[in-house]
Amino acid sequence: MDSMACGFYSMSHGPVPAKLGLTSADSFIDYNSRDLFYDNLERKKMPSKKRRRKEERPKIHPKNKYSDNPPDFALLASLYPTFKPFVFYTREGRPRIDWTDFNATRELTRVLLLHDHNLHWWIPHGQLCPTVPNRSNYIHWIEDLLSSHIIPRDNTNGGNVRGFDIGTGANCIYPLLGASLLGWSFVASDMTDVAIEWAERNVKNNPNISELIEIRKVKCSQNTLSPEGLSGESSYSEEREGLPSSSLDISASEDKSYYGPAILVDVVRDGETFDFCMCNPPFFESFEEAGLNPKTSCGGTYEEMVCPGGEKAFITRIIEDSVVLKQSFRWYTSMVGRKVNLKFLVSKLREVGVTVVKTTEFVQGKTFRWGLAWSFVPPAKKIVTPHVTEKNILSFMLEGIQRQFGAIHVLQSVESFFLAGGASCKLNASSFVVDITASADHCNALLNNDVKYIDEVASCSNVQEAPSNLCFRILVFQQIPGTLLVKGSLQHRDSALSGFHLLFS
Repeated sequence: MDSMACGFYSMSHGPVPAKLGLTSADSFIDYNSRDLFYDNLERKKMPSKKRRRKEERPKIHPKNKYSDNPPDFALLASLYPTFKPFVFYTREGRPRIDWTDFNATRELTRVLLLHDHNLHWWIPHGQLCPTVPNRSNYIHWIEDLLSSHIIPRDNTNGGNVRGFDIGTGANCIYPLLGASLLGWSFVASDMTDVAIEWAERNVKNNPNISELIEIRKVKCSQNTLSPEGLSGESSYSEEREGLPSSSLDISASEDKSYYGPAILVDVVRDGETFDFCMCNPPFFESFEEAGLNPKTSCGGTYEEMVCPGGEKAFITRIIEDSVVLKQSFRWYTSMVGRKVNLKFLVSKLREVGVTVVKTTEFVQGKTFRWGLAWSFVPPAKKIVTPHVTEKNILSFMLEGIQRQFGAIHVLQSVESFFLAGGASCKLNASSFVVDITASADHCNALLNNDVKYIDEVASCSNVQEAPSNLCFRILVFQQIPGTLLVKGSLQHRDSALSGFHLLFS
C-alpha cells in the first residue's frame, strides 16, 4: 500500500510559523495554513464582545518558560551563528525573522530547544516544524491534569509519569519536552519511515533522556474497529455561520468515519498502562484544504496534515479506542482545532459514559486551540481543593455525567454517603437540597473513609444538640445535560470552617 493510501495518520506536532514581520518581543505565534484557516473561520463567528473577552485572557500557560520571556532573536543570533543569517532588523532596530521561510523557522526551533532545553534536534525539509512555546502549553496543561488529583493514581508505573504520544512525527516534540522539562517517560507512535527514522535520531541525540522515550512504529493497515455500542455516524449538526460554502463543503464531512492505521487499539500492548495520551491530530480532509492560505509556507506532508473526515473523525476514533482500553489510561487527551468539533466530541464522550470531561483553551497570539481530556477512572472523592479557606460557600462542577443521571441522583448519593457515616440528612427533592448535620466523630469517620452503614439512621435529636456539630446544605443544579453545579454552604457561622472545607473538598 502506498503512502497516500495508508497515510493521514502521522502528525508532527509543530506547524511552521508563517507570519511575516513578527518580532521577538511580540507573542510567539504558531502559524501555518491549517492554523490560520481555522482561526479565520472562528473569528467570523465571534461576536465583538467575545472577541474582546478573549483578548484579555492570558496568552500563554503561566508555567511556560516563555510566558514572561519571549524568545530574544537578537540574543540568539549573537550566540548561534547559524541563526544569525535569518535575522534582520527594522528601521527601529527591532529584530525579525521571515516566518514564511521554512529554514528560518526550523533554525529558530533548533536554537530554542538547544538554548532553553539543552536538546539537540533536527528534521528534514518538508516535515512540520513545531513552535516550542506553543507545544509547551499542551505539556503544562497535562501537568495540571495529573496534579489535580481528580483522577487518582494507581502507582502501576512505580510513581513515574508515563505518556503516549499519538503520531509523534519526525520532530518528536512532545516526548522531548515532556522528558526534559518534567522527567516523564513516553511511548511515541508513528507510521511513516521518515517520521520513525528522525524521531529515533532526535531521541538518540539526547542521551540524557533517551532511555525515557520509546519510538513505536504502527503497521500501515486498514483498521475498521467498531466497538460495541458505538456507531460510526453521528446525527449531530450545528449551524455554521460564516463558514465557506463553495471552495470546500465542511458540512459534507459530518457523517464521515475514520478508516486507516491503528491509533491506540493494536498499538498499546497487552498489560500496558499510561497516565495520559496526547495528540495533535490532522486537521484537514484534503491537501487542497490544507493549502488554502497562500500567505503561508507550510512544511507539512500529506500524512501529517490530512485525514478523511478531518480531526473530527480522527478524534472520534480515539474516543472509540478509549472505550475499548478504558482504564489503561488515566487521561485521554487531544488537541482540537475547531470549536464546533469540540462541542460534537464532548457530546460523543457523554454518550459513551466517561466519568470526567475537561476542556481548556490554548491562546497564543491570534491562534486559538482547544484541549479535550476525558477519563473512565472513577474520580476521587476530593474533587476540589479550596483556594480560600475562609469561605463558607464552596462550589464545583461535575462534568461528563451520563444523561440518564440528573441532580436528584447526585443528591441521593450525597444523602446515602453522609447517612453511612452516621450524620443526619434531610433531603428536599423539590428544591434539590439536602441539609446535613454531622458531629465531630461523624466527620472524622467520613474523612478517614471509615464509613459503615449503621442499623439506625441518626436523628436530629442525637446530633444537633452539641455546639461543635457541623451543619451545612448541599444544592445541585443542572447546567446542561451531563453537567451539574454542586454548591455547599455552611448554615451556622460558628461551625468549624476547617471541617466543612475538608468534607466538601
